[in-house]
Amino acid sequence: MTTYVPKNLSQDPSVNPAHDIVDVQTTDCCIVGGGPAGAVLSLLLARQGISVMLLEAHKDFDRDFRGDTIHPSVMEIMEELGLSDRLLQLPHTKMHRIRVQTPQDTVTLADFSHLKTRYPYITMLPQVKFLEFITQEAQKYPHFRLVMGANVQELITENGVIQGVRYRGGGGWHEIRAIITVGADGRHSRLRQLGDFESIDTSPPMDILWFRLPKNPEDAEGGMGRFTPGHILVMLDRGDEWQIAYVIPKGGYQKLRAAGLEELKKSVVEVVPELSDVCRQDASRQRIQNLHDWSQVAFLSVESSRVKRWYRPGLLLIGDAAHVMSPVGGVGINYAIQDAVVAANVLTKPLKNRHVDVSDLAKVQRQRELPTRIIQAFQTFIQKQVFAPILNSNRTLQPPVFLKLPILRDLPARLIGLGVFPVHVKT
Repeated sequence: MTTYVPKNLSQDPSVNPAHDIVDVQTTDCCIVGGGPAGAVLSLLLARQGISVMLLEAHKDFDRDFRGDTIHPSVMEIMEELGLSDRLLQLPHTKMHRIRVQTPQDTVTLADFSHLKTRYPYITMLPQVKFLEFITQEAQKYPHFRLVMGANVQELITENGVIQGVRYRGGGGWHEIRAIITVGADGRHSRLRQLGDFESIDTSPPMDILWFRLPKNPEDAEGGMGRFTPGHILVMLDRGDEWQIAYVIPKGGYQKLRAAGLEELKKSVVEVVPELSDVCRQDASRQRIQNLHDWSQVAFLSVESSRVKRWYRPGLLLIGDAAHVMSPVGGVGINYAIQDAVVAANVLTKPLKNRHVDVSDLAKVQRQRELPTRIIQAFQTFIQKQVFAPILNSNRTLQPPVFLKLPILRDLPARLIGLGVFPVHVKT
């Protein structure tokens, strides 16, 4: 990778004279965002001999309440890369079914055991471990560089074409010049904002409280949804603890916060009585009592949307930067990684030829937009037809009628587990 400092930065019309640029570097592809999409795309390009710089705004990959689900589609991609066996050597659990417990019954919403794949389950693996694994693989290639603590602030635009980015970190302002810049920086994408992309809302927002409580050895593995009139709670297995998502009516957070933490704990125990059991790590304390401060509770207002156009000359958005997913089905990571695979398949040859045309970027969107529209429509259906009546009308769960039809029974598992169309790595 070439590093150079221009003799006179003031002669560059794209440089803000208020910035003191520490250095300017060049690369074939600059990827902003070290989440699953950015990390996998970096690995795929680096293994093809393409120089890649991956910029991550944080100092590490460890974030509270990131998605930990790796679906069969991603495991098949890992197998194509020769990484699946080693990935599964990391501590993980498996979820073979998505089940929901109601006051009357237990309902299976998706059964992955029917899928035709070597990985008929969801792998529950902390995302920090997955990202460390992927970036460590990428670092085996001399064309890859990871920069942590790189806070991207500006796009470099010349003659209407994005030529790279400027970021703050490591002692000042830095500039990256690239043939193509990829925004993979998540649902709050800075590059989406800087690029002035227009978004379309695709489903109503959801308010979710995230927190963790201890998991006892006798607890079931994988996870479980609990639906009672007025309440939706999902428990995700993180080995020795439960990561809990508590869905509340839109706008209800301030009211719940004003009522106090004890009211929240009381509400949670009403939905999942066993959380009042004694914690095995502290025999004198009920598990729910490990929640003792609001600082342990993360509040997220989650909206689903997608941008009309995923690209500008020199710039491509993928993953949540291009299409913010609802948490329904936990598919965000997997559709983002499929975006990365398609982007690598399409862009490898143009990058090797050192010219990426707008038509190449449009090709990525054409291949990924329809699957995105379909899964977002599915998520919207579930939110409106299943979640909304429970939260807003105090009804019990009414499983969608199509789950009772054998020909459609496996549709949720297919959409969630594998995606709409198979995506494969081109060697």
